[in-house]
Amino acid sequence: MNHGDGEPPMLSDEAAASAAQGLGGRIGLMAGQTIRRMVAQGLIDAPLPVEDSQYQPASLDLRLGARAYRVRASFLPGRERSVGDQLVRSQLDELSLEDRGAVLERGCVYVVPLLESLNLPVDISAAANPKSSTGRLDIFTRLITDRSEVFDQVAGGYRGRLYAEISPRSFSTRLRQGSKLNQIRFRRQNQSPEPVLSDSDLMASHQRAPLVDGVLNLRGGLLLSVGLAPTADGIIGYRAQKHTDILDVDCVNAYEMGDFWEPLRLRADRRLILDPGEFYILASRERICIPADLAAEMVPIDPAMGEFRVHYAGFFDPGFGFTPGGQPGSRAVLEVRSHEVPFVLEDGQIIGRLAFERMAEPPEVLYGQGETSNYQGQGLKLSKHFRTP
Repeated sequence: MNHGDGEPPMLSDEAAASAAQGLGGRIGLMAGQTIRRMVAQGLIDAPLPVEDSQYQPASLDLRLGARAYRVRASFLPGRERSVGDQLVRSQLDELSLEDRGAVLERGCVYVVPLLESLNLPVDISAAANPKSSTGRLDIFTRLITDRSEVFDQVAGGYRGRLYAEISPRSFSTRLRQGSKLNQIRFRRQNQSPEPVLSDSDLMASHQRAPLVDGVLNLRGGLLLSVGLAPTADGIIGYRAQKHTDILDVDCVNAYEMGDFWEPLRLRADRRLILDPGEFYILASRERICIPADLAAEMVPIDPAMGEFRVHYAGFFDPGFGFTPGGQPGSRAVLEVRSHEVPFVLEDGQIIGRLAFERMAEPPEVLYGQGETSNYQGQGLKLSKHFRTP
């Protein structure tokens, strides 16, 4: 049984190293224009041409392939096996994603070979995360590579196919070949294993151009608090409904909010009680701005600060939050799920942390300047699939 639709062509060590020479030697995250060169030189390959809409300021959107495999449980292949080997052992069903696609049921786990594959030289690694819209739909998505012991990380020198693990958590979702759920970013490495900027580096950057509209609260990154002040219509957040229609991930501005979400309104005590297992869309109190020479990622909160998970899709491209002529900064939308027990959130409570990393070079097109920038200048906002009231 073929779980990869044919093996992608692989470059030799010499060919991959030669192709990488034209990318420049600067350390840091690679900008969109460099990712285009990686595609042109075969370091990123696909059976169908890479679309312009896939290129982001500091990442590349990845596309689902033609088949989805329902599996009994999530897995990692380990150092000795490929994902295909594991699928032979754990596959329950096969679905075609061609034409109209297929419905991936809420609560089930699927593995989908992606169209893109990699031919990385040893000094370029990669990391993946769900797209913003994917996180706001509560679609749990992680990248898997062959012979790997971790999710969402691609080792330097990796050559092979990419796979997405997909588990819709709140809504059964229709997907098809070419649907884009996650994105990948590339990093030229040096000898240091820690690319994250220090608090002193962030202070210096903030003095050049503000990273946040309020107080710069640093503790191993920029701390963010939850904003429970109401919007103009009194809404402080949204909670996913349990029983809804199927949602097509490729249909933009197509659904009524009230068919999928319950709006949450301000309580007199400015608190919100998170119920275990429920999924919430909230927003940060702060408005953030990501300068052209940096990118940021929401990293897991210290478990000692609360029994909840925040922000599934936590990557912020250079340029996020810069809105010429508008209100400075954009609020970070938070995808929140409580774990074992009910948990009380209060307005202004610390809920997340942004870790910053340097770009190897500024992107030629910043976030907000391209047609795929759906959340520039955002406040509290659902995904692009829902009509704005």
